[in-house]
Amino acid sequence: MSTTSIIVFVAAAVLFAWLWRKGHLLRFTNYVQATQVELKKCTWPTQAELRGSTVVVLVSTALLGIFTVAVDFVLSLALKFLRA
Repeated sequence: MSTTSIIVFVAAAVLFAWLWRKGHLLRFTNYVQATQVELKKCTWPTQAELRGSTVVVLVSTALLGIFTVAVDFVLSLALKFLRA
């Protein structure tokens, strides 16, 4: 092992020990467990619902893009007309 690897290992060990002593690791463990409990309560979409939602998002994004391009085109034509 190189000196850099040893220093990184020792620093990680010291950080782990400090986190353990202060109780941060226990709080993180409790947070992860509570998150798992809450996620089990969630209702997840079916594959058909997910596919339908994805189609809605893609179509909405395309329409918004087309609208933005159209407004930009009209405004650029108007500015060119006003400059002339």
